[in-house]
Amino acid sequence: MPILQSVDGAVVPAVPDEPRADPGSRRIGIRFWLRRYLPAEIAGTAALVLAGLAVAETSAHPVVVTAAAVIGENLGFYGVLAVVVLVEQRRRGRKGARAIAAIVVLLAAEFGAAELLDSLLVRPGAIAVALWLVPEPFSALLVGKVAADLVFYAIAAVGYIMTTKTHLRRPVDDRGSGEGPARSQAKALP
Repeated sequence: MPILQSVDGAVVPAVPDEPRADPGSRRIGIRFWLRRYLPAEIAGTAALVLAGLAVAETSAHPVVVTAAAVIGENLGFYGVLAVVVLVEQRRRGRKGARAIAAIVVLLAAEFGAAELLDSLLVRPGAIAVALWLVPEPFSALLVGKVAADLVFYAIAAVGYIMTTKTHLRRPVDDRGSGEGPARSQAKALP
């Protein structure tokens, strides 16, 4: 799979296809989840570490470092995911305001519940505790992040599956149309 792809002359991160079947009908493999979220995780982690360490240089207070780290991670993570969802929507022929509306709805449906719990409680708590227990800020930020990610992804995975089950998100077939294999097979049946 290419790391970058061209969309109307702009180079953007390559986006994996969505699952080829309804998530309720078969298990979605770990490779799908890694391809979907790994680029956003890398950007989010880099932003978390950079923001957290930059603030740790000027303030040793764990609350200030935690706030900077959480804000940095959210900006990096959701910046990449917005591009991922934009490319998905472009593949379906959505452009302009329709694509932006779809991005907002899909990200809110997929991550809304997880993000509220994560940003307001789990992630700040995990990072603050890690900063208190682990003496070195770089390691503490990573320990807190990983602990919070376990809770976040358990909830976000359910959100992703629900966006497919409720037809907010439709699997892509091999031709790039909005119809998944189940729909195109159903049309072929007499």
